[in-house]
Amino acid sequence: MKEKINKTNAARILDREKINYRLLSYPVDEQDLGAAHIAQTLGLPIEQLFKTLVLQGDKTGHFVCVVPGAEEVDLKKAARATGNKKCDLIPQKELLPLTGYIRGGCSPIGMKKPFPTYFHTSIMQHTQVYCSAGMRGLQFCIAPDDLIRAAHGTVVDLTVSEQ
Repeated sequence: MKEKINKTNAARILDREKINYRLLSYPVDEQDLGAAHIAQTLGLPIEQLFKTLVLQGDKTGHFVCVVPGAEEVDLKKAARATGNKKCDLIPQKELLPLTGYIRGGCSPIGMKKPFPTYFHTSIMQHTQVYCSAGMRGLQFCIAPDDLIRAAHGTVVDLTVSEQ
């Protein structure tokens, strides 16, 4: 018998837009909400699992960066790409009131209000990627173009470069 997965707001938006995706559920470990743990739990390559981060710029206000799970957002690159002089991650306590999502379950789709959304360039190297479907324990499997379109996103270089 197949487990019934309740649809999130993000999944309902994809349905409305007639975008193909698959939902994958996994047991949540409250002690480890990191992308590496999720990828390992689901047996996915970490390069295909993307995490959603919410930042605030000094000029443009809030924006969203979606980067590979094992990577760190480069704050200078993110600021430059978004028309800011500087930016920083928002405090965790602001995430739920601002987006409607909690840490470990933040999706780039279906936030309380739309924010400019930027995807790291490496997303285009894959035929399918994984990202939070809007709650802990649930990931989307989706084509990068469809995810970017649904989030009204832009593709830019956002991560710390290897030296």
